[in-house]
Amino acid sequence: MMVDMQSGKPSASASTARGADVRSERLYVLWSIATRRHLSDEERIQAILEESCRVLGVEVALVGELREGQYRIHYAFDEMGRFPVGMEMPLASTPCQRVVESGCSVYLPDMPDDPAMKDLPAVTLMNLRVYVGTPIWLGSQFWGVLAFAGAQSHGEDRTQENLSFIELIASWIGSSLLQARQRFNLEKLALTDALTNLPNRRAAETRLKEEISHARRHGVSFILGLIDLDHFKLINDRYGHAVGDEMLIGFADALKSYLRMEDWVARWGGEEFIVCLHTGDMDQAELILDRLRSEIGQKAFQTSVGDIHLTLSIGLSRFDPASCTQDTVLADLDNTLYEAKASGRDRIVSDRKSRGILHTATLLKTAVSENRIHAAYQTIFSLGTLQPVADEALARLITPQGEIVPAAEFIEAAEGLGLMADIDDIVASQTLRRCARNLASGVTTRNFVHFINLSPQFLARHDLVGKLLTNAQNYCSQCGIEMDKFKPVVFEITERQAIQNLDTLEHDLRYLLDFGFRLALDDFGSGYSSFIYLARLPISFLKIEGWMVQNMQSNSKVLDLVKSLVAFSRNQGIVTIAECVEDATTLKQLQEVGVDWAQGYHFSRPALDLGQSPPVSQIPASLS
Repeated sequence: MMVDMQSGKPSASASTARGADVRSERLYVLWSIATRRHLSDEERIQAILEESCRVLGVEVALVGELREGQYRIHYAFDEMGRFPVGMEMPLASTPCQRVVESGCSVYLPDMPDDPAMKDLPAVTLMNLRVYVGTPIWLGSQFWGVLAFAGAQSHGEDRTQENLSFIELIASWIGSSLLQARQRFNLEKLALTDALTNLPNRRAAETRLKEEISHARRHGVSFILGLIDLDHFKLINDRYGHAVGDEMLIGFADALKSYLRMEDWVARWGGEEFIVCLHTGDMDQAELILDRLRSEIGQKAFQTSVGDIHLTLSIGLSRFDPASCTQDTVLADLDNTLYEAKASGRDRIVSDRKSRGILHTATLLKTAVSENRIHAAYQTIFSLGTLQPVADEALARLITPQGEIVPAAEFIEAAEGLGLMADIDDIVASQTLRRCARNLASGVTTRNFVHFINLSPQFLARHDLVGKLLTNAQNYCSQCGIEMDKFKPVVFEITERQAIQNLDTLEHDLRYLLDFGFRLALDDFGSGYSSFIYLARLPISFLKIEGWMVQNMQSNSKVLDLVKSLVAFSRNQGIVTIAECVEDATTLKQLQEVGVDWAQGYHFSRPALDLGQSPPVSQIPASLS
């Protein structure tokens, strides 16, 4: 419709529709309703139907969709209630059949006198006499019919004008419905996982907010499940991502068919799926999802490379409206899934059964936020002089009651909860401050080395690496000690953690090495990488795994391995450090083999440094 830019009303050129005259007052009525911003699309269509009936002098206006030989009413104006929204009628029993057959507008001024119309229910039962119908097009699709009907015949002096008017209305309705369909499709696309056709994480988070609001209004609980496909990465690595996608699609279909009608599922991300069970009974929830786990484990998924079996790890958490938030229930869900995977996979763990991990996770998160992560330092001694030459910073968690929790009890949980980088950041900051303080006060010399463990998660965080370098520069300027090429700080990377991309690790380490920090390989002999770290990385210190140190006396093969490591390291200019030295016999044997340095309970235990500047551990009495 064209509008006069000065008056804001339909212009004279808009007074024609499909070549026929339409009076400007009718166009203005349509325009005024179509531009009411406070109305929804449904309210706007309803208002136009009602006003059009008044203009045309009829009692009924219908917007109906054609579907499998039926005429289904989507919008209706009918004060007598004969044609409710949602009503379906066989197309052949309505005058709309004539519109469908002709593909154009139809005007029937006197249906009782028309042999083809007189026996239709609209005439015999509803006493309708006049009918005007026109196609509704959604783009190029013949979607339905806009129909007007009344009990009184009208003169034919304005027939063409009336037809043009309803065609204009049908055109506007078609455009409105097409836009609504396109919006719906876009919204569905934005909220649907393209691979599995399940709701995606964004949709699940929106739905979860609605579930929480409902639970709080009605004082009810519900249970969330987080399902992980065990060892899914191995499927992708072995068969390729296309086969992995087949597995995800197959599992999603199985999951949809398995759940009850009142429950819902979404793809949470990767190989994780979230399920909402409308029950507050954890026994029932465990029964439902453990049956799923069992059935999935017994079946084979057919793929293009043959049958593949799956197992599932499942975590469950109950939302209690009196004590939970969305953040807490999702955190508990992560924790229970983590424990299901950490305790062997192919199992289900609920928050009522989870003991250690939930307690540790809660303890760890609050400790990080409340600055209760501290470094303890274990002194490292030269096996040649039996003098302290270095120390290693080890993370400790201080409980609110003052209990000191060693790293072994929370590091695995920290890795699973994504907190490892934050813990490394805390320990590194404390150790750099300690290094500068001890140098400035003369407690240590520039040759005394501080070892700090850094995880791949920390090294991948460029913001934390940048913060570390900035702190190091500030402390170097504060301590007032002239440094050689190397700084008295060494970063340890552990062979226990499999590095996915060694090129990435080398890149992440470059800035630290360029500053003058050195690199140590921790736990050598325990992990996945064998000698590739030594071949690729500029290692200055090699820490021999405690298991190898403790078994040298009883296992000649282990002893030969340690001798080989020492010979290789000496040839490469690498300092060797033995871990877990606990007795004098082991100490003597390490000296005979030629290991350079050592640490362990035979020398000293880790001690907290809470800022009181304690002296570096002296030679234990047993060694002096």
